[in-house]
Formats: sequence, C-alpha cells, structure tokens
Amino acid sequence: MDTLAKMDSVLTRKTIATYAVGSLGTGGFATLPGLVLVIYLTDTLGIAALAAGILVTVAKVWDVIIDPVIGARSDRSLALRGSRRPFMLLGSIALPVFFILTFAVPAGIGAVASGAWVLVAFMITATAFSLFQVPYIALPAELATGYDDRTKLISARVVVLTIAILLFGAGAPAIQQAFTNEYTGYLVMAAAAGLLIGGGMFVASFVARRGVTSDVPKFSIVDNYRTGFAALKRSQPFRSLLLTFLLQGLATGLMLAGAAYLAKWVLGTGVTILFIALIAPALIFAPVWAIISRRIGKERAFTIASMLFGIAALSMLLLVWFPGMWVYAPVALAGAGYAGMQSLPMSMLPDVISHDATRHGAGSAGTFGGVWTAGETTGMALGATVLTIVLAASGYLESVASQVVVQPPSAITGIVLSFSVVPAAIIVLSLLSFSRYPLRKADIDELAAKTIVGSAIES
Repeated sequence: MDTLAKMDSVLTRKTIATYAVGSLGTGGFATLPGLVLVIYLTDTLGIAALAAGILVTVAKVWDVIIDPVIGARSDRSLALRGSRRPFMLLGSIALPVFFILTFAVPAGIGAVASGAWVLVAFMITATAFSLFQVPYIALPAELATGYDDRTKLISARVVVLTIAILLFGAGAPAIQQAFTNEYTGYLVMAAAAGLLIGGGMFVASFVARRGVTSDVPKFSIVDNYRTGFAALKRSQPFRSLLLTFLLQGLATGLMLAGAAYLAKWVLGTGVTILFIALIAPALIFAPVWAIISRRIGKERAFTIASMLFGIAALSMLLLVWFPGMWVYAPVALAGAGYAGMQSLPMSMLPDVISHDATRHGAGSAGTFGGVWTAGETTGMALGATVLTIVLAASGYLESVASQVVVQPPSAITGIVLSFSVVPAAIIVLSLLSFSRYPLRKADIDELAAKTIVGSAIES
C-alpha cells in the first residue's frame, strides 16, 4: 500500500504543469514553420514551389535520420547520468538562435543563395528541437503509471499545446504582416516566436528527474538505428499507432502548410482568422476528449475524432465553386476533431512503451520516442511536400516580396484540393492502420498492477 501511494504521488500538479509548459515550445515549433516556411520561400524569397518543397523535405529527412540516434543516446544519458535533462536543456538553448537565423535571409541575394541559407539554418534548428522533443515525449512513461494517469498528464499537455498553436498560428503571422517590409516582418516574428519557444522548452527540461544510474555498454550510431528498428519489429501496437500518427501528421501538415495559401488566394483574408477558427474549438475540446475517452476508451474516442476531422475536411471541397466565409464552420469542426487526434495517440504511446517494457525490459522509452518523433516529422514533412507538388502541378506562380502576381484558376483549385479531398483520403487510410491497434484499458491496468506488485516485492 505504501508503494502504491508513493507511485501515485509522483504525478503532482507541479509535475503536470511543468511538463505541460513544454508544449508551448513543441506546439510553437510544430505550427509556425509548417504554416509560414513554404509561403516565405515561394512568396518572399522567390523560390519555385517544387524547389521550396524539396528544401523543406531535405531538412525534415535530416530530422528523421537523427531522431532515432537522439532517442538511443537519451536512454544512455538516463542510465549513465540518471536524467534526460542535458539533452533537453541543450535543445532549448540552441533552438531560438537558429530559428531566428532561418528567417534572417538578406534581401537581394538571389533564390539559390536564399534557399541554401534557409536549408542550413533550418536543419540546425530541427536538430536542436529534436534534442528536446525526443526525450520530452519519452517522459510520460516515466512520470506516470496507469491508463488514466497518463491520459491526465497528456491532456494537460494538449491544452497547452492547443493554446500554443493558437498563439503562434494566429499571433506570429499578425506580427509579420504588421511590417511593410516583408523581410523585417519575418525577422521580428522569428525573434519573438523563437524566444518564447525556447523559454517553454527550457522550463519543461526540469521535469526530467534525476534517478539511479547504471552501467551500460557503449553503442555505435549503427547500433542506435538497430535498436530503433528492433523496437518497431517487436511491438505490433507501436507499429500500428506510429503509422496512424504518421498518416495523420501528413494530413494535418498538408492543411497547415496550405492554410496561408487558402487564406491569401481563395478567401482573400489573412490567415489569423482562419487559424482562430481551427484552434479555438480545439482548445475547448481537448479536455472533452479526455472525458469521453474515460467513458468509452481512448481507441473509440480517437476513431470518432478522426472521422469528424475527415468529414469536415472533405466538405471544404465546395470552396472550388462557392468560396466564402462559410468555410469557418467546417474548419471549426475540424479543429474539434484535431484536439482528439493529437491528445489521444500521445496518451496511448506511454501505454505502448509500458507494454513493451513488461516483455522486453525497461529502458527503451527514449528509443521509442526517437522513432515516434521521426515518424511524426516524416508525416509533417511529407505534408509540405505534397502541397508543393500540387501547387507545381496546378501552375502556381512564385514571387519575390512586393511583386504582384495573379494565380491561374488551376492553381486555386489545387489549393482547395490540398485542403479538402487529399487530407480526407489520408485520414481514411490512417483509420485502416489504427484498426490493428490491440491495446485496451484492461491491458494497461493489468500492466500497472503488475508493476506496483513488482515494486512492492523489491522494496
């Protein structure tokens, strides 16, 4: 009984709040580059849509390559130093510097030089983010035990995540648009956002506790990848959940990257109002999905949220023939579904990690986190790639700052399709993948009970 009380007391309000603050950083970085980076490349730096897509994809591919290594090294840091904190602190300090540099391209240096500048700066920024993000998403399995405790921890995180998405998605473009000079606007936006992102990450780094150290063998980089592939191979629940989240990242990444184009060329408004219409309902529904999941299970709640998002996206096909402000209604429905699509898989991931630990031993949370982050990054990167392919195929015209262009009707149709039919189809594929996810509440509660009994015996 004493052991049980001790384990339950770990999840304090301070722990929940400190962990949640990290999503101010993760939400900001997940949102802002996806929202403005592609249109910054095409409509300010004059880089062709397909070339812009390649630049973003290359940077994200690098991210995918390093995530499993960071995950394995994070596990090693936990074993040797008793904490994942050093990785998180380094990432939180380095990110603001290179995020600002990404949007500090000097005017008039040409498309090739501008593209190279953005590529290098953004790759280093993504590396810094991974140093924080990978251990950060591994922490819930170590901070909380039990099916519902992890839902509580992740739900608080998603509330902050949703606030961050609203703050950065609506506020940052407004800062940029407040300046007549587009280059200055993007630089000021990046400075304000980068410091806020880094601050949230820095605070959350201290939720990573210091524990018992242990001797571990040295691993090469190749061994790090082998460890990641081994986790994928042995855990069927992880494969199913990861593929589902990757596909949904592709759908949401596509819509996120396309939002600025939809607002500018289809609706003729700023992206701020469109983003508020999406995220305000998500903020309201984040705790609602937690309540629903406790009644019907995370798995059923997640399926309902995904279907709501997909149907809302599909309905926006009507923008091809009837562009107008009515679109804010389905966007709001998509936002309600999006809240569940974010929070529920993230609360299932610790369940997957603990399920694996009972069968293959603890100490692999960072490895799972690295592979998970790589999958999420892949989905978001491919979203921007798919958008630029659609834009290029539909005849989208790039431009430099202040240059006036008129997009052909085919480009307008391409923008709408990338915001409606294509993401809806991807959501259907994600639900097919999720149908193979096997874990339920009874399974996780049984694992938690075994863990408590085992700890009691050891003590």
